[in-house]
Amino acid sequence: MPEKKTVEKAKRDLRQGKSPTTAAGEFVREEIHHVREGKHGARSTKQAIAIGLSKARRAGVPLKPPKRGSRRTKESAERAYETGQGQRKPRSPSRSRARATRKALKREPHRTASHKAMSRQGKRSAAQRSRASRSAAARKGWRTRRRRGH
Repeated sequence: MPEKKTVEKAKRDLRQGKSPTTAAGEFVREEIHHVREGKHGARSTKQAIAIGLSKARRAGVPLKPPKRGSRRTKESAERAYETGQGQRKPRSPSRSRARATRKALKREPHRTASHKAMSRQGKRSAAQRSRASRSAAARKGWRTRRRRGH
């Protein structure tokens, strides 16, 4: 269950007209904090990010499921998206399953959310993007900053 503060921040972002990915970023941030403070671990940095994105979708952030990726990932994201948009009833897993998931995550390492690991993940993701795509994102950021007077 996401924290109230996180949901409020995400809703505020959406009201301000920011993109769904920006709003979802709040949930990812929360998840990284959870791993860092020892609430649970994560097998990889990607897993921690995926948990955050799933929470965002279930909380109603209109974040579309990924176009690429495994069938299982796409289907899971699709279900989370539909739940958040009120098209599907949220099904709570059995208590034993929820407990098993929590225990499994607790056994995972916490170093996956370290500053170093996050940096490595960001660089790896950026490297997979084309130069044109990165350049366009930089230009868009520059325009935003200029508009806001920074």
